[in-house]
Amino acid sequence: MPYGGKGNNFYTMNVSLIPDDILDFDWHKFGLAALNAVLYVVVILVLARVTYGLLIYLLRRMLVDRKGKHLLDERKGNTLFSLLRSMLIYGLTFTVILHILERLFPIDTGTLLASASVLGVALGFGSQSLVKDIIGGFFILFEDQFSVGELVKTGEFTGTIEETGIRTTHIRAWGGELHIIPNGSITAVTNFSRGKMLAKVEIQVPYDEDLDRAMGVMSAVCEEVSAEFGEKIIDAPTVQGVTQFGERNVVLRVIAFTQSNEQWSLERELRRRIHSAFLKEGIHTPQFQSIIMTDPMKPSS
Repeated sequence: MPYGGKGNNFYTMNVSLIPDDILDFDWHKFGLAALNAVLYVVVILVLARVTYGLLIYLLRRMLVDRKGKHLLDERKGNTLFSLLRSMLIYGLTFTVILHILERLFPIDTGTLLASASVLGVALGFGSQSLVKDIIGGFFILFEDQFSVGELVKTGEFTGTIEETGIRTTHIRAWGGELHIIPNGSITAVTNFSRGKMLAKVEIQVPYDEDLDRAMGVMSAVCEEVSAEFGEKIIDAPTVQGVTQFGERNVVLRVIAFTQSNEQWSLERELRRRIHSAFLKEGIHTPQFQSIIMTDPMKPSS
């Protein structure tokens, strides 16, 4: 046997074990098709990203930016922008996936959409909460229940509306906590940012003070504050008088109506100025003292 004959027989045997269809497969054509598919996916993703950025820029210019003409007021514009941005993300994502599947697999678009609609109906029965959240989001928008930037209370959550999406609403609490609430669970809303708001200040005065004099000082402070706050005040601060007889003091009340979200700053300013005016006029305010009783028979340390 010639040298190397055994090895040649082994090579011939291994080649014979490889199927003919693999040997005849056009790997060059397959590589070009795979490269084209990858390039197509990359181009689709880039176009989708550019389209999203362009549409967001146009929506922001029309609804959010306050430099030129705007269609809606600031809060409604921010709310509509937040909702349209959420819808845009879902729409572009679905479109990109549809085009990629159509490119990579021999699937007819009409058949795929029909299957998706049937699948959507089937999933709708199993995901009623999702459909409820989406419908709730549209009702919140069209009924104008609240807008981005407004202070609201819904259920156990109180805070400022930070974002309203097609499925959820984001509420930022006073302490910084972010509450993400499904729109379908928002059944009742208390809006603290619509219409005129009540500012109420109650001052305690000892019984031995001249109440008429104290109310005169408070009325003078109300006039000063009313002149300085201007358009923030709807109904000027007025002294209602005695509203309660406490255990040791009399309660005097001042009320006013302000623009939304301005009531707290007016209350703080009224308290500060009334306290300063009382000190200047020598009108005493309650002073609480702690009395410690000790046993005189017990030796002190």
